Amino acid sequence: MQSRIPSRDLACTTLLIALLLGITPALLAQEPAAQPNPALLDPSRATATAPDTYRVKVETTAGDLVIEVNRDWAPRGADRFYNMVMIGYYDNAAFFRVIEGFMAQIGMHANPEVTAAWRGARIQDDPVVKSNTKGMVTFAMGAQPNTRTTQFFINLGNNSYLDQPSKFAPFGQVVEGFETVENLYDGYGEGAPRGKGPSQGRISKEGNTYLKADFPKLDYIVHASIVD
Repeated sequence: MQSRIPSRDLACTTLLIALLLGITPALLAQEPAAQPNPALLDPSRATATAPDTYRVKVETTAGDLVIEVNRDWAPRGADRFYNMVMIGYYDNAAFFRVIEGFMAQIGMHANPEVTAAWRGARIQDDPVVKSNTKGMVTFAMGAQPNTRTTQFFINLGNNSYLDQPSKFAPFGQVVEGFETVENLYDGYGEGAPRGKGPSQGRISKEGNTYLKADFPKLDYIVHASIVD
């Protein structure tokens, strides 16, 4: 007949062993650290179709805001943003280009390895359905068509001149907390080499290590999550 340790005695024994190993009760009670989503290094894992509408709560170092996304406006952009939020891509990312009255740009990962993994994960352009007016949220792109990846910007003013066919297509808008966007640190101005702000090339290679050292006043996304 097998002997059993009563549950209370088992708990006491476990605690005694932990203490002998130098593990405090507080550490014993902690949950294991969450592992990074594997899609961060493999864009092929982040291809879910977004809901028709959804909301994203963005917690930043300047306060909170809520972005409401409408897939009818820009389906490819809405899908990409949804996947980025779901895998935690924007957590700890810096608002590295904030220009007063123009826009606040973000979307380069804290880890250069992750930024590199997504550099070639481009999506096709969406037709421009909505205008880049104050509060609208839009993916950034290069000079060539179909070059959107992970960077997006929030319009701080009326930038309707960006409304070109298949160019800067808004996919959402800030519906709560726009004052947070207006409070993002903008003292560094335009990025290098045109201005004195952060260099995207160096962000790509060095990530937040470079930004924290050379641009300590930047604001960051702490956490972004789907809330509705």
